[in-house]
Amino acid sequence: MRAAIIGISGLRLTLEEAALLRRHRPMGAILFARNVADPDQLRALTAELREVLGAAAPILVDQEGGRVARLKPPHWPKHPPAATFENGPAGAARAEAAAIGAECAAVGLDVVCAPLLDLRLPGMHQVIGDRAFSADPAEVARLGAAWIAGLRDGGALPVIKHIPGHGRAMMDSHEALPVVEASREELALDFAPFRALAADDLWAMTAHILYPALDPERCATLSPTVIDGVIRGEIGFGGFLVSDDLGMKALKGDFGQLTQAVMAAGCDAALHCSGVLAETAAVLEACPPLTDAARDRLALSRAGVPA
Repeated sequence: MRAAIIGISGLRLTLEEAALLRRHRPMGAILFARNVADPDQLRALTAELREVLGAAAPILVDQEGGRVARLKPPHWPKHPPAATFENGPAGAARAEAAAIGAECAAVGLDVVCAPLLDLRLPGMHQVIGDRAFSADPAEVARLGAAWIAGLRDGGALPVIKHIPGHGRAMMDSHEALPVVEASREELALDFAPFRALAADDLWAMTAHILYPALDPERCATLSPTVIDGVIRGEIGFGGFLVSDDLGMKALKGDFGQLTQAVMAAGCDAALHCSGVLAETAAVLEACPPLTDAARDRLALSRAGVPA
């Protein structure tokens, strides 16, 4: 089983995709709006993916509420963005997340890429904006804890993102590589929600951001210094670590090289989302198997989610 999570092109697996996935079996898949028509179709697709990848293969979705939602009306309810819950009762956030988790689990999506633990800082790029709970690290941690618990209540596995913090970025990492020129002292505020909620039974997703105070040459996703020293060390995150999408323009290089670099940096799995067959093939051919440590982290993460 290769340490990759991949996207697919449409509403069903093509014959070419199925053959590729059987040949180079990735650990899981991630689905987007292009893969979603209605609940029956989506259940059929997730079942088809698990027939190829294995019954335990995680299938991910970005279902945060607000503007980042792959399951949409009229088949699924619209959920408010994270910022809506600022300074409100934790129970309301937990209930909202539980509803999202249950809706995803009902169609075979067992890993929800949320909550964001990034800070919603004034003047920064709105790629984060109302997707984040607050500018206050303590409030982000409080509501993040409620969201994690709610997703688990609903039967889904949460993924905290974007570790070690995307909130200070002045650019969208989908479009270019943000450089955050904050000092280590300033970045300690960004780390704080991740440190407060770091747990060995969680997933986290890396930030494609260059922090010169941490590593002047490599963005967090590609930096052993950041992953080992900051994410695993200073923040204390011991769970399953997945890269953000290798297809984002923050990263340069071919997909095989990027896959190898992500794994060498210390990620447990490489994420590639486009569903373009040639790109997927390049990722899978370059990707090593899951390590024993990654398998252990993956098994532990599943223990906190009701069957």
